[in-house]
Amino acid sequence: MKSISPVVFVDGVRTPFARAGSLFAQTRADDLMVKVMRELLRRNPNLPPARVDDVAIAAATQTGDQGMNIGRSVALLSGLPNTVPGYSIDRWCAGAMTAVTTLSSAIMAGAYDIAIAGGVEHMTRHPMGEGIDPNPRYLAEKIVDPEALLMGKTAENLHDRYPSLTKDRADAFAVASQDKTAKAYANGVLQPDLVPVAVRDLENGWGFVTVDEGPRPGTSLEGLASLRTPFRPHGRVTAGNASALTDGATGAILASETVARELGLSAKMRMVGFAFAGVEPEVMGVGPVPSTIKALDKAGLSITDIDLFEINEAFAVQVLAFLEHFGIADDDPRVNPMGGAIAVGHPLASSGIRLMNNLARDFQANPSARYGITTMCIGLGMGGTVIWERVEENA
Repeated sequence: MKSISPVVFVDGVRTPFARAGSLFAQTRADDLMVKVMRELLRRNPNLPPARVDDVAIAAATQTGDQGMNIGRSVALLSGLPNTVPGYSIDRWCAGAMTAVTTLSSAIMAGAYDIAIAGGVEHMTRHPMGEGIDPNPRYLAEKIVDPEALLMGKTAENLHDRYPSLTKDRADAFAVASQDKTAKAYANGVLQPDLVPVAVRDLENGWGFVTVDEGPRPGTSLEGLASLRTPFRPHGRVTAGNASALTDGATGAILASETVARELGLSAKMRMVGFAFAGVEPEVMGVGPVPSTIKALDKAGLSITDIDLFEINEAFAVQVLAFLEHFGIADDDPRVNPMGGAIAVGHPLASSGIRLMNNLARDFQANPSARYGITTMCIGLGMGGTVIWERVEENA
């Protein structure tokens, strides 16, 4: 029997993220994903394409250009050999994260050596909830609260449940996210992981997208205070302290640490463990708390061992609920050092790998850090957490 093989994050890239209905409106979702796949292969010439054991691509809406088993479709469209299989994954917002953990499990078991994970969401073409047909029993039998199906209302519910998580705190966190993103761009630390995308507009012809469209440098508390609350009269969740509807794709190469070393591939960080957990669907934003507790417990670690945190900013209140539970300050510099989804956007199933890309950069910028986590809330009441460890390239 083979022993468990450590898994390393070899490399990750993503397209710039565009606001739904904007820059990528006339670009196919699968073409965004192909662009990411080809860039991964270009950046890692030591990886023979035929050595890729499997491809898993996530999408929350698997119809149209996000359907037809997008994992296999993208593998073929990207130029991988016909011998490389592929499949699709759906765990809503945690799709790409689940693609990473599922493929990593196969590598740990010795079934695979190398795999490519990815996620794409084209919210222009596939609005959230498109084509879904919730079972009537959900509501008739009170299996879930009606508000569990509307993510903005679940965020308002979090504010209700935890009165200390005020709108002022949420707005302050949102301003900080914008500020950190602007600083990261100014320092050139986000750009290396972005794949430029050529886009066509019927009126203006061809263009080239090289940076995220969503960030709003100079966002102020005063400006956020004036925004309307669309999910509830006199509520606390606004477009300013939540992530925007976004189009984008992400991808990553995962490998057995031994095989990565043999092929001369990079190893940006090593997977320590992961966990998913469920919570009440109507407060889905608190999901990262139990998933992190579970992941830490399985890894034999505590929250004090974690040096870096990449938390998906679906809503500011959801991040604040996590921080408050673990006694971490709202402005702790270990949390989302380069900003997050409030600024750059949250293309649902793709965001898990964006968090991992950022964490790999965080490790580079913080040589003394040993452990980091990527974590996110998931619709219908779940959370997902992956724990990562620094890899010393020359070790």
